[in-house]
Amino acid sequence: MQHIPVLLQPVLENLLPAGKGVERAVDGTAGAGGHSRALLENGARELLAFDLDPAALGLAAEALSSFGKRAHLVHASYADMREHIRALGWGGGVDAILLDLGISSMQIDTADRGFAFRHDAPLDMRFDPTGLRPTAAELVNSLEADELADIFYQYGEERESRRIARAIVRARPIATTQALAEVVEKAMPRRGSDHIHPATRVFQALRIAVNDELETVEAALPIAISMLRGGGRLAVISFHSLEDRLVKEAFKRAAVNCICPPQAPICVCGHEASVKLITRKPIIAGEAESAANPRSRSAKLRVVEKL
Repeated sequence: MQHIPVLLQPVLENLLPAGKGVERAVDGTAGAGGHSRALLENGARELLAFDLDPAALGLAAEALSSFGKRAHLVHASYADMREHIRALGWGGGVDAILLDLGISSMQIDTADRGFAFRHDAPLDMRFDPTGLRPTAAELVNSLEADELADIFYQYGEERESRRIARAIVRARPIATTQALAEVVEKAMPRRGSDHIHPATRVFQALRIAVNDELETVEAALPIAISMLRGGGRLAVISFHSLEDRLVKEAFKRAAVNCICPPQAPICVCGHEASVKLITRKPIIAGEAESAANPRSRSAKLRVVEKL
């Protein structure tokens, strides 16, 4: 299946606004290289792209091969961008940063990665299968029921998290995606009004936990803002409410001059705004894009500009 970059036109319009030159850009989540390629084709003179997934990085390298030394690819987390930006000698910062969060359709469609229960595969779910993080199978088969329930509730917003966690513990060991999906389905039979499989939120929660996704986003946003030059922009695409809430709150905090409690008589925090909000409300896909690329339906784009 061909990878289609989500919200591509709004990303280009916001990161490469008319009349503003972009010397250096960062794509924190290169994927198959679609956004990176478009940024280089439409005005970015040099680009640094990150990805934890070696397979994705290989596809991105192929997509960007025609740009030669203008494209730099790194097998690392976007949370490490400060070190890699400095290693390139970009001490003055960058003009544009894009973070396309979450999982790609390419990863979901690769059966043996264990991200989706429509394929029977080992329960892996790591963005970087060469790394040291525990697999989903290791979490499912080693954590206590209360710990699993907390993951399902916090990262999947699953209301029946405790019932599902107890069922998983009783069924262990669980080694494959379909085995886990069957356990969840037996614990939580699908109601007539439900349009999604009962295991959907459990799989999302495990993937987030395995890859430390929300903590990475939370840590990386202030780093990304600090790496921007004055007038530079940071654009973030999120795909579920937990991600979007983190981005919204981080941008809101960075855009105000005081973060003291409302009841404080005077400001004592010393906080100063470092960005201005470009998007007061998130940009979402139009009807044409939603029809052509179903993954875009849940995408939300937020943008800030460095003061």
